[in-house]
Amino acid sequence: MASGLTPAAVKETRVGRNIVETIVGALVLVVAGVFVFYAFAKSDRSGPDGYEVVARFGRIDGLKRGADVTLSGVKVGAVTGFTLDPKTYQAVVRLAVSSNINLPADTNAKIVSESLLGGVVVVLEPGNDKTMIRAGGEIAHTQDSIPLTELIAKFMFGSAGSK
Repeated sequence: MASGLTPAAVKETRVGRNIVETIVGALVLVVAGVFVFYAFAKSDRSGPDGYEVVARFGRIDGLKRGADVTLSGVKVGAVTGFTLDPKTYQAVVRLAVSSNINLPADTNAKIVSESLLGGVVVVLEPGNDKTMIRAGGEIAHTQDSIPLTELIAKFMFGSAGSK
């Protein structure tokens, strides 16, 4: 052998190197596991301990499951899902609302953009009705989402009805 090592010494060096690589690999996996556990522990992935209501919209452009539901700028729930009503062709949006929030029957729900960069939220505006929406109830007053491109077009070209 040119290196001056016996075959037994070369084999022992490889085994020692393999053990070190295995230990380092295991350590990397443990650290990655700790990061994943921390991320799940700190994320707000559990739904609110509240109740679900539905709202019907003509269009819900950009709304996603998990989007915030806000009241006076404070998050009070999340969008849990949506379907299309085959009879009315309206989007039926399911909203989970915190149990400590009571919504009057004349509450208004509207879909608005969070910012110019995107992101859509459902904004709730409570009314003055004394009766409250119960779990499984429906928010009757809604305002559809307005696409940003439509707003820009109205601004640039003016609306058809104005003079």
